[in-house]
Amino acid sequence: MTAIDTRSLKRDSLFLSADLTLAEGGEPIRVKVRNLSDGGMMAEAPLRVERGMRLGIELRNIGPIKGAVAWTQDNRFGIVFDYEIDSKKVREPAQAGDHTPRFVRPSSVAPASAAQLNNGKLRKI
Repeated sequence: MTAIDTRSLKRDSLFLSADLTLAEGGEPIRVKVRNLSDGGMMAEAPLRVERGMRLGIELRNIGPIKGAVAWTQDNRFGIVFDYEIDSKKVREPAQAGDHTPRFVRPSSVAPASAAQLNNGKLRKI
């Protein structure tokens, strides 16, 4: 899929983090995902990339994806994926074993009130 082909795909604006690995290897680099579609994404990071550069990206609930840099502008750049993904999966609650920080995940259990925790009794501090 080329960069021109992906421009017609519906994109979701969102804000989440993902780990990017350059084709040359090295440590994963944390990037901000600004928008995402089935065919690509816009990322932001203080990173120097060039058009055509190969890389890998790890997205929540999707896993590793290979792609190439389609465009760059300042500290933002577009990535076109080698194959289409289901971008709606990224918005779903984090799956078990995911390393997404807890404050980003939706709450699955409402916290118990202080009265429920102490059987209605106050605790001296």
